[in-house]
Amino acid sequence: RTTDKKLGEISTYPFFFSLQGGVDNEVSLSAYITIALLEIPLPVTHSVVRNALFCLEMAANEEENHVYTKALMAYAFALAGKEEKRKALLASLEKEAVKKDGSVHWQRPGKEPEADLPHYRYRAPSAEVEMTAYVLLAHLTTQPAPSQEELSFASLIAKWISAQQNPNGGFSSTQVSASL
Repeated sequence: RTTDKKLGEISTYPFFFSLQGGVDNEVSLSAYITIALLEIPLPVTHSVVRNALFCLEMAANEEENHVYTKALMAYAFALAGKEEKRKALLASLEKEAVKKDGSVHWQRPGKEPEADLPHYRYRAPSAEVEMTAYVLLAHLTTQPAPSQEELSFASLIAKWISAQQNPNGGFSSTQVSASL
């Protein structure tokens, strides 16, 4: 069920927030749906897509966006060909990136540091793998093709994501596997 709360904003009722990385807001849901519509592909001129993008553009100007929401919006803007918004969000996300062991990823704000135990291989929660995957998609989905600098940075992200795979080659959840 969708309703027009603000132009292009999609109502969250009823929706399971555990399916969106624990972020419980209309902006994240609007970004999810916008991504799905653009991947169909519906044109950016379609009224539903145009209104949803308008909602996301307004939200992108807010300072208090969750890192997960920024990752979703960056990918939505990449799909829509809105390079300026994509680049601005990626620049903001880069400031929040965790750069460690020659790789790059994103984590939820306020997360406890991972345990550094011998014989223990830490795997990130699925929401962190998923949001990092959306940032990777935002880096690689650009017209014209990504720059060499973006590809180099994207390889650091891909390195971290691949390290999160379980021994069978999958990830911690089917949701993550589907987003990749």
